[in-house]
Amino acid sequence: MAAEFTSCVEYGLGLSKRVFYGKESVPNPSEMKRSSKSYFPEAPMVYAVVSDPEIVDNPDIPSYQPYVHGLCQPPALIPLHMRGIGMEIEVYLDTAFVTVSGTWRVHCVSAAKRCECRLAVPMGEQGSLLGVEAEVAGRSYRTQLIAAEDPRNVEKVGQDGYFLKRQAYTLKVPQIRWSQKLLYHDGQFSLSVPFRFPAYVNPVGRKISKREKIMLNVNVGTNIDVSCKSTSHPLKEVRRQSGRLSFSYEAEVQSWSNAAFSFSYTVHTNDLYGGVFLQSPTLRDFDDREMFYFYLMPGNTQIRRVFKRQVIFIVDMSGSMLGDPLENAKNALLASLSNLNREDTFNIIAFNGGVHLFSSSMELATNEAVLKAKNWVDANLIANGGTNILLPFREAMILLAKTVDSLPFIFLITDGAVENEREICTFMEGYASAGSVCPRISTLGIGLYCNHYFLQMLAQIGKGYYDAAYDSESIDYKMQRLFTSASSVILANITVDALDSLDSLERYPSHIPDLSSGSPLIMSGRYEGSFPDSIKVRGTLADMSNFVIDLKVQRSKDIPLDQVLARRHIDMLTAHAWLLGSKELEEKVSKLSKQTGVPSEYTCMILLLTNEGKKAPESVMIQEVYNKITQWKKPESNSQKVIILGNLGFGFGNLTATVQNKAPGSEEEKPADATEIESTAGFNHKMLPRVVSFVSNFLLIGFVVSLSLPCRSDATAEKEMTLAIIKPDGLYDNYADKIKNAISDSGFRILNERLVQLDEDAAMSFYAEHSSRSFFSDLVKYMTSGPVLIMVLEKENAVADWRTLIGPTDASKAKITHPNSIRAMCGKDLQRNCVHGSDSLLSAQREISFFFKEKSPGSGSMEHDEL
Repeated sequence: MAAEFTSCVEYGLGLSKRVFYGKESVPNPSEMKRSSKSYFPEAPMVYAVVSDPEIVDNPDIPSYQPYVHGLCQPPALIPLHMRGIGMEIEVYLDTAFVTVSGTWRVHCVSAAKRCECRLAVPMGEQGSLLGVEAEVAGRSYRTQLIAAEDPRNVEKVGQDGYFLKRQAYTLKVPQIRWSQKLLYHDGQFSLSVPFRFPAYVNPVGRKISKREKIMLNVNVGTNIDVSCKSTSHPLKEVRRQSGRLSFSYEAEVQSWSNAAFSFSYTVHTNDLYGGVFLQSPTLRDFDDREMFYFYLMPGNTQIRRVFKRQVIFIVDMSGSMLGDPLENAKNALLASLSNLNREDTFNIIAFNGGVHLFSSSMELATNEAVLKAKNWVDANLIANGGTNILLPFREAMILLAKTVDSLPFIFLITDGAVENEREICTFMEGYASAGSVCPRISTLGIGLYCNHYFLQMLAQIGKGYYDAAYDSESIDYKMQRLFTSASSVILANITVDALDSLDSLERYPSHIPDLSSGSPLIMSGRYEGSFPDSIKVRGTLADMSNFVIDLKVQRSKDIPLDQVLARRHIDMLTAHAWLLGSKELEEKVSKLSKQTGVPSEYTCMILLLTNEGKKAPESVMIQEVYNKITQWKKPESNSQKVIILGNLGFGFGNLTATVQNKAPGSEEEKPADATEIESTAGFNHKMLPRVVSFVSNFLLIGFVVSLSLPCRSDATAEKEMTLAIIKPDGLYDNYADKIKNAISDSGFRILNERLVQLDEDAAMSFYAEHSSRSFFSDLVKYMTSGPVLIMVLEKENAVADWRTLIGPTDASKAKITHPNSIRAMCGKDLQRNCVHGSDSLLSAQREISFFFKEKSPGSGSMEHDEL
């Protein structure tokens, strides 16, 4: 579906060239030229859905259009011009709530014609769509969630209830709201929100005002000093209190934002810290128990030792992993091995229908053993055969049976679903309950064919972590992040005494995880009873000494805990409902989903249509409170119609696809089609097209990542030149083509390039400014370890734009704070960061002249001297 979407947009942009805007406002044709990568939205976008190309025209200036044969199958998608945009972000604890409002003009459809509009909503990390409101032509639309099997509110909808017709409409979207998680790395929280708009959504005409507005509020919940570390937009600090920050940005702009909104902050503390928040249920809550949120932060990890590790990597090499999935999994595996310490031990178990062990016993992570493992991986991890996940777990437990003075870890990477998943969970739960050898289990699911709730359940049982890579390009980054978060344990075997004295307790996750230097420990749930004013948390440090910390318990009045906890509780409850096959838990998830507005596997989204002059219906959550008091009655008014959008979950795996060895990206599963749900209610599916469509599961749940950056195409702007170098690791890992594609997609022109092997003198001369630094000799050794590709890039604002595109110097941090950057894509750490970029115009001139000399001033061609 992703490929179909990009081709539909590409065709739509081609059709939009037929639109005549008048002699004084002709769009720049180069703005329409983009690679297919950039057609995926990187901010909320609205499209005209065009089946008949003859309707494409300017509603304000009708003009002759050449005849077009046939219809568009599937329909073309023409991005609408945007007239205004605003974004408000509320950050509470580890969750951000993003609200975007905007106005789009249907600029491309003849005034006498009509079309459907489609809204695409990309989201950030672990995104959950919370709702959409839209207004057009005297009608308003609002999304809501209902139980998947409950058609009681659904009525037939008129054929013209959702079309744009007979005039040039402006589509106003008062609210697109979603939630997403903050990332944590090296004591720093970071947030990245899709907010990058392509040039072709800029309205034509110089007199049209374009205004951007961003509001950001941060509430960490405690009275601890917070500092802003970085931001992508020029935010102005509005308020600063202990534990709280507020910022704003508002400006008249020539073109819409061409950078994702990013923000990071730190909390000032030197040691472990944490706390407990309590909150009473709201009036609309179906659960009368109190809520709690427990957190423990690693603080300054430099003063804490990390536990010795015994690590087993279980890697799927079934036939469906052929190509990029397995190659990226190998890269992630080898990168994780390189991060082991010499006192750690490891092993690798590759599986398909059988198992293949790297070694018959655990191996010390020496350089020789890691090199041997790399050669074994290259020779033996070949995609073929079926999928049997239980066998490698049995082998892993045999290998870990003699674990002493270290923590055992299992990392599972798979793209498939199997029939005996519950048996695997029961098998591992037996070890967890026995308390003998209890490995920390972390799981990475690839694509949509694996059962992600099975993988979440395994991680809960094993006190580990779960993550998902829905496209093969993100496997390497996600796996390395998972390994860092899960394996850098500084406090293990944690207990909280106060929890045992409560009258009843529902806790997520069910087993208390360890505290890692790479991730906060968060536990939450519902309870009955009385919490003391402070609690004692006990654990074991890496030197095997005991650790105790007193944490303050406080009532939270200004943090919406029910909203902050909703996604976490729905996912974990769904995993338990799947494991136990419990209808009662399924109903509980459905109620929680409708109450909080967070989609689930057991609810579907509907679109309520209200005519002009009629008040839009109250939300489902308010309706359910009212139903507790009075008997529900079906509304008599015919002014409110319902369109079913479908289920927004990703299901419980696809056994058929796994057995057939279908690659994760070969057939992207679509959200449940409205026609499938309509058939249960006896409606004619032809009467219910979708006015608001979510492009795919990838877009909906926020896993689309595009590395391309829109470029401005002002013909009068002065061009700059900068030097770019692809370093030895970038060439060795075959990233040159991907980097050059990113360069081209971002509007740079490569004036000249050369492949060269630097000798020691050349490297020392080029980096002479660093000669007094302690890392200088390592830098020279690294830059002479293999060939480098040197390029001269040209573009308006080339120096700054290239630095932005490559990301922070430390590639490991770039993967967290700038995941769309080149260094996040192919870099490894502070030194092996894949690429070089000049840091100023003066540096660019000096560095270019070091490798090249101009043939003739202004000629645009260059030649080089041999080094």
